[in-house]
Amino acid sequence: MEERGALLPVLDRLVNGPRNSLLTVTAILVGLENRSYAFAIAVLNLPNCIPTGIPWLSTITGVPMLLLVAQCFMGRPTPTLPDFIGKRGLDRGRLQDFLGRTRRHLRRLERAIHPRLEAWLSGTPRRLLLLAWTANIFILALPIPFDNLFPAWAIFFFCLALIEGDGVMAMLGWLLTVVTAAWTVFLLMLGHAAIVATFAALGDLLFD
Repeated sequence: MEERGALLPVLDRLVNGPRNSLLTVTAILVGLENRSYAFAIAVLNLPNCIPTGIPWLSTITGVPMLLLVAQCFMGRPTPTLPDFIGKRGLDRGRLQDFLGRTRRHLRRLERAIHPRLEAWLSGTPRRLLLLAWTANIFILALPIPFDNLFPAWAIFFFCLALIEGDGVMAMLGWLLTVVTAAWTVFLLMLGHAAIVATFAALGDLLFD
């Protein structure tokens, strides 16, 4: 299993090889080992972290994330993907060039996000984090208007925490989880009040 906090060497190992060969999605996930689930979910979740206004985007991306989480809880070492997804990939040459251009930025990112306060990511705190991670994904997948941004960022911070073993990112994830819970309850109460008011107005129109 790879060393925590050494994501860049893992990426170097993944893209290493003949420039004209193909690096498939399945090969990337297998190479990421215990980071694979958090990495795959982070990629799927990223569009939700930007307010795009695209209808059903959170559900379209959230359902595959739930399937990945289910595989994680089933104990599979890496995600199992359909062949039409898993066999897709990019030329290693292009990936090598991209990694070369972004290496300086990746090193800066690793200095900002790195292993620390790892008690937040071991034992019972880790199990609770995984449950909160799953709950946020479930909320994101629900078609609740205006309830995408907070769970998306909570999921993203939890992914960073799991990828790099960073307790600070876990703390940010928990903070956004609390905000998500409060905001979701508020929206559901608002929706319930709107439904009651609508039926009351209809009743007044029909029976007056």
